[in-house]
Amino acid sequence: MLDATVGHRAGNLLAASGRSDVPPFMVMDVMAAAERIEAAGGHVIHMEVGQPAAAAPKAAIAAARAALEGGRIDYTSALGIPSLRARIARHYRDAYGFTLDAGRIMVTTGSSGAFILAFLAMFEPGDRVAVTVPGYPPYRHILTALGCEPVLIETSSENRHALTGEALLAAHRRAPLRGVLVGSPANPTGTMMSRQALSDLMTAAQDAGIRFISDEIYHGLDYAFPAATAAELSPHALVINSFSKYFCMTGWRVGWMVVPEPLVRPIERLQQNLAISVPTLSQIAAEAAFAGAAEMEAIKAGYLENRRILIEGLPRAGLARFLPADGAFYLYADVSDFTSDSFEFAKTMLEQAHVAATPGVDFDPIHGRDFIRFCYARSAEDMREAVARIARWLG
Repeated sequence: MLDATVGHRAGNLLAASGRSDVPPFMVMDVMAAAERIEAAGGHVIHMEVGQPAAAAPKAAIAAARAALEGGRIDYTSALGIPSLRARIARHYRDAYGFTLDAGRIMVTTGSSGAFILAFLAMFEPGDRVAVTVPGYPPYRHILTALGCEPVLIETSSENRHALTGEALLAAHRRAPLRGVLVGSPANPTGTMMSRQALSDLMTAAQDAGIRFISDEIYHGLDYAFPAATAAELSPHALVINSFSKYFCMTGWRVGWMVVPEPLVRPIERLQQNLAISVPTLSQIAAEAAFAGAAEMEAIKAGYLENRRILIEGLPRAGLARFLPADGAFYLYADVSDFTSDSFEFAKTMLEQAHVAATPGVDFDPIHGRDFIRFCYARSAEDMREAVARIARWLG
C-alpha cells in the first residue's frame, strides 16, 4: 500500500501542467515524417514548413564570422544592440516613408519570443483575444498556454479572408474582447490587407478599447500591392516582425517589435527576466542583413515565379480552388473534392507522392479539414516536380 502511495505521488510530481496541454504544431510532425522517408532513401518535395530554401544574406554570414573570430560574444542590452535598433528604425523610413523612434524598437528571439512578450505585457489570464481562422496555430496555442482565451473569428471569401471591423465588433458584442491579432500578409492564406482596410480595422478596435497586435513577419514578400505597417497608422499598435522570412534567417532566431511607448519598460523588464538578451551573434548578423537587399529581392522574384507555377499548375493537377496568394509564400488549397480529412490527405500524399504539405486542420479547427497549405519557398524545379507528382497521384 505504501509503495502504491509513493508511486502515485511520484507520478504527480512528473505530471505536465494544464497550461502545457496545447495541440502540437502539426507542420513539425509532417516535417519529421518527411525526414523518415528521406532517411529510407526517398526523395521528398518539401512544401510543409514555412522556411526559405535560400541562405541568409552574404553580409549577415560575413558579419557573424567576423564576430566569432573576434572572440567574446557577450550579453547585450535586453532591448537589443543600439545600432541594430537604429538600423531597424531606418528600415521603416526606407520601406514605408515613416519616421520611427528607435526607442520603441525591441529586438526579440524571433517572432515567437515577441508573441510571448507581447501577450504577457498586454493581457491578463482570462482575457479574450481575437484571432482569425485560418491562421497561424501558435497564436492560439501561446495564448492558451499563458492563460488567455483565443477567440476564433472565421473569415470568408467575401472579404478575401481578411478580418473586418464589423466582424471584430460583432465578436466583441457577444463577449468583450481585450485584444486582437492580425497578420498581413497572412499565414496560411497569403491574404493581404490594403492600407485602408487595415486602417479601418484598427480604428474599429481602438474605438472599442481593443488592443491591436499586427504580425508583419511576411512584409517584403508582397506581390499584389505594397504592404502597410500598423506602426505608421497608430502609435497604440504593437507590431511584430522578424528576419526569418524576407531575410531567410529562420534558424538565427532574431526578430523585433515596435512597441507603444508605455509598454517599452514593462516589456524590457520581461525580457531581462525571461531571456536576458537575444543571442548577440544573431543580432550582429541581422544588422548586416540589411545590406543584402539585392540578394533578397532576387529570392523574392523566385517566389513570384513559384507562385505562378502553382497557380497555373495545380488546377491542371486537380486542385483548382485556393485562397488569395497576395503575399508571403503560401498557397492554401481547397481539397474537399477529394477528402473531408486533410490530415489523412496530407499523410497519404506524403507517403505515395512524396510531396510534403501541411493539413489545414493545423490552421483552422473549424473548416481546416477541407484545406492543404503548400509552401512555395523552394526552387522552381521543385515546384514543377511537385505539380507533376500531385497530378499523377490524383489522376
